[in-house]
Amino acid sequence: MIAQILHPRIIESKDWATLVFVISIVLIAIAKSAFESRFNDFIRLVVSDKYTKIYRESSHLMSGFNLLLLIVNLVSLSFFIQLIFYHLGLGGKTDWMLFVRIFTLLTVFILSKFLIEKIIATIFGIEEVIEQFNLQKVTYRTYLGLLLLPISIILFYSNIIANSLIFVIIFILLTINLLTYFISLKIYKNLIFNKLFYFILYLCALEIAPYYFIYYLITKK
Repeated sequence: MIAQILHPRIIESKDWATLVFVISIVLIAIAKSAFESRFNDFIRLVVSDKYTKIYRESSHLMSGFNLLLLIVNLVSLSFFIQLIFYHLGLGGKTDWMLFVRIFTLLTVFILSKFLIEKIIATIFGIEEVIEQFNLQKVTYRTYLGLLLLPISIILFYSNIIANSLIFVIIFILLTINLLTYFISLKIYKNLIFNKLFYFILYLCALEIAPYYFIYYLITKK
């Protein structure tokens, strides 16, 4: 008689990811229905600068529209980071605890950075410059986050994705981020030049140093 050894079949659940993706899509739908005119201008951002001209006041930075899309942006970026970890062999693609950790760290990082920026801007007396500069950055990065969401969904549910494709997407995202950064500098160059010294200090303290330390920690790990 041949002995048979049965091994339990482990099926990774993706239900939690599906739920999070659905919630993100619902948030986008709420933003579209509650701010229809603004949303229509926003989705045409890549071909028209109408949105940046209309909503350029710093009061729009903490609007409900931006807060809704910020959540979507955090979800999209968290999933993409988790996919990077998965392809590097540093975590599971369907590990919901890993997603929660990444999402929490991203949220804490962004909120902490925002609060520190407010404090430093007040100390240096460059509140107007920083608020308008941040609004411009938030606008383009939120738009990029919306574009990244369907990419993250496709990558998450696909089992045949080459590592090279992930790195190509990372390169494209970094390039677009740099371009939008320089666009923001160009738009507000007059305001920036009036406070150039303090703005350079701001860049070194809050736009270069945090990302350098993150890179340092990741490479050390």
